[in-house]
Amino acid sequence: MDFDLIVFDWDGTLYNSVGQIVNSLQFAAQQYQQPLTDDAAKSVIGLGLPEVMQTLFPDVPHLQQDILEAYSAHYVENSGQDAWFDGVAELLHDLKKQHKKLAVATGKSRRGLDRVLHHTASQDLFDVTRAASETRSKPDPLMLQQILAATGVTADRAIMIGDTSYDLHMAQNIEMPRIGVSYGVHSIDVLTQFKPLAIADNVQQLHQLLLSGS
Repeated sequence: MDFDLIVFDWDGTLYNSVGQIVNSLQFAAQQYQQPLTDDAAKSVIGLGLPEVMQTLFPDVPHLQQDILEAYSAHYVENSGQDAWFDGVAELLHDLKKQHKKLAVATGKSRRGLDRVLHHTASQDLFDVTRAASETRSKPDPLMLQQILAATGVTADRAIMIGDTSYDLHMAQNIEMPRIGVSYGVHSIDVLTQFKPLAIADNVQQLHQLLLSGS
């Protein structure tokens, strides 16, 4: 587990925001009389927002932008209590003490990512961040390739940490090592399909895994 660069997904991996994302997606869908189950809403967390709309509402392309805007407004208005999972701050600071490079690869928009980086006062913890709105959505590996280029680290010396198939598939596409976390969106059965080095059931286990090789 001795890596030079650790790349984290945000929602469901570092940040306890899945519940509010689901609530906001359902609120937006209801405004336009579109049925949406909890499972369907959870299943798309990790994708870029345009891809979320295309996946959830393929039969009403003319409404997708309106639903997206309703979702974004509701999320911003109601996500003020979202925060890191317990232990995340300690994990990130310990990794920085070990002189690891840290990055974020997220399905959020740049505006959304900047907002939560400010909310957690964590801008200085990460060497580089990439949001889906400025690159390609997961599982396309472009955002990882951009992070590697920006940090000068090769894929074999980096590791991707995420809670969804999109995270692990993205890393698998460029043969980057990866760890799944089971406390986010996708089940262990789904995550194991992408051959992670390990699956952590909580942040404390993830902490132990990432620092075991330091």
